[in-house]
Amino acid sequence: MFENLQGSSLDRRSFLRGSVMFAAAIGVSVLPAFAQEQKPQPKPEEPKPEDEKKKEEPKDPFDTGKKEEDKDKKLVDAEGREYRVCPQCAYNMYKQGRMWVCENCGYSYVE
Repeated sequence: MFENLQGSSLDRRSFLRGSVMFAAAIGVSVLPAFAQEQKPQPKPEEPKPEDEKKKEEPKDPFDTGKKEEDKDKKLVDAEGREYRVCPQCAYNMYKQGRMWVCENCGYSYVE
């Protein structure tokens, strides 16, 4: 296609140079649109002291709603062995020595 051009040779270097010039022309034409000043955002009003009293503390997203007594209860399976719930796969974890090991995924930690 480019072999038929007369008087100008189109090699890689001249093609890239022309592409850079074209990109620069587009960039210069778009630049004024981004350079316009934006209106400053209004500052949020400071809360009044009486508003602070009305606000409730945010809930803990990791709180399961269990009471302290429920957390201290030990889980026992049908065979009478103590177990815990695996944090990875929610399967039973059993104690082996000082380690708790999940039967399903193999997750383990030292107590």
